[in-house]
Amino acid sequence: MKTLKPARAATAKAVTAREEEWRAALLGLGQAFRRVFRSAGRLRGRDTHLLGSEVSHAQFELLIELDDRGPLPAGELAQAAELTPATVTQMLDHLAACGHVERARSESDRRVVVSRLTSLGKRKVRDKRTVWQGRWERVLADVDAEELQVATRVLERIRALFEDPPDAGLCG
Repeated sequence: MKTLKPARAATAKAVTAREEEWRAALLGLGQAFRRVFRSAGRLRGRDTHLLGSEVSHAQFELLIELDDRGPLPAGELAQAAELTPATVTQMLDHLAACGHVERARSESDRRVVVSRLTSLGKRKVRDKRTVWQGRWERVLADVDAEELQVATRVLERIRALFEDPPDAGLCG
């Protein structure tokens, strides 16, 4: 059996140590992601206890899309929010009944009905964004811009992982 020279052995050990450190960091990221995912699930779960004119997290996502993009037909809003048109229609019914959105004929194509924020809806989005922006800034105040950019790239890769269809035969 051939033995490695001391320099090569030290290099191999360093590579192994870096690989082990990377695997441990990857495991830590996966665990942290699962905790975040569960927290988001609990946030959505709390929506089942809303009353009257309260807005769920998913409904608020629609309000954000309307705030960012302006008036949209239900189909485009569904695509932007990554929801089914039927789900969006139900949500818009609730949001309209609560006074957060209004439906009107498109000015460019009278055949198309668009939904747009009311002044109440705009205020709701502004107020909630202000609260969440403050929370983000407080919790991430000690993280520099470069770390935030790295985190953004990592999250985009994780999102892509969930967008790709799973490999065939994983459960079989």
